[in-house]
Amino acid sequence: MTIYQVAEAAGVSISTVSLALNHPDRVSPKTRDKIIRVAGELGYRSGATVAERARRRSGRIAVVAPFSSYETYRTRLVGVLETFAPHHIEVVVHDTPPSTESASPMLEALPVRGDVDGLLIMGVPLGEESADRLRRWGPPTVLVDSANDEFTNVSFDNEQAGYLLAAHLVARGHRRLAYLHEPYQPSAYTSAGELRLQGVARALRESDSAEPDFEDLELAGNDVASARAYAAEFARRTERPTAVIAHHDLLAAGFLAGLRTAGLEAPDEVAVAGFDDGPLAEAFGLTTIRQPLAESGRHAAELLRSLIDKPRRTPARTLLVPRLIVRETT
Repeated sequence: MTIYQVAEAAGVSISTVSLALNHPDRVSPKTRDKIIRVAGELGYRSGATVAERARRRSGRIAVVAPFSSYETYRTRLVGVLETFAPHHIEVVVHDTPPSTESASPMLEALPVRGDVDGLLIMGVPLGEESADRLRRWGPPTVLVDSANDEFTNVSFDNEQAGYLLAAHLVARGHRRLAYLHEPYQPSAYTSAGELRLQGVARALRESDSAEPDFEDLELAGNDVASARAYAAEFARRTERPTAVIAHHDLLAAGFLAGLRTAGLEAPDEVAVAGFDDGPLAEAFGLTTIRQPLAESGRHAAELLRSLIDKPRRTPARTLLVPRLIVRETT
């Protein structure tokens, strides 16, 4: 099966087929969907069957994640690279928008390209159509930070993470809590932030306060500048939460810097906490939740290696446990 036959069957040019498979963001969703469906049905990919894929391995795996949006996925990538490097397997990286913004066109194209032996999808939810394509035409796939019953996955207990932070703050006497996060678009996908909020809500329900108070604080962007700018606005409020939980440590650091510029100190005037526990958290003395990020990347990579060797294995589930790290900011 050649690209010419795919183009003819889809009623488009060869260059449009090439764009749809290699640069899917540059093709309209309707045209892209038609080309990918036709290519999959015609078998336009190397290793169209498990047996063929085993004989014609490319020595390459693909990793899809919102790398430019979140430091956590870059850290996980380190674990992936460490796992595959000794086996001389090339790791091809595809950056994608975060799930809070939109779906990833690349996820639609990868199942039929056939140029990788395996696929790691991190932090991007699988829609019904994408999951179906992967099941029918895709290489062995492992999900990280998203779940689907048909695929092996590695996830983090975000609900428990939110609970641990909020319970710690409640134990410190806080009853007015807030959650600081980047802007997001509502969807059917339950994001990490929503799961953490569920944990916060559970901790507040279990508190001895008759009327615990909680605020949702949405930033203009997902960066230090946005968090720092919001801190100035927060400091001017006469009535404000006594503790703020940021969606990740970078936002918490920006918020802390903004508070200090405004003349407020943590934890005396407002407690601040975050998630992830990277070097930034230690530098700022930030209370946070530790995620085993590099370890999760290594574990997901090992699972993918096993699936490439034995593609018919039953999907495995790994749930990583959060750990509360208490420092000066609370």
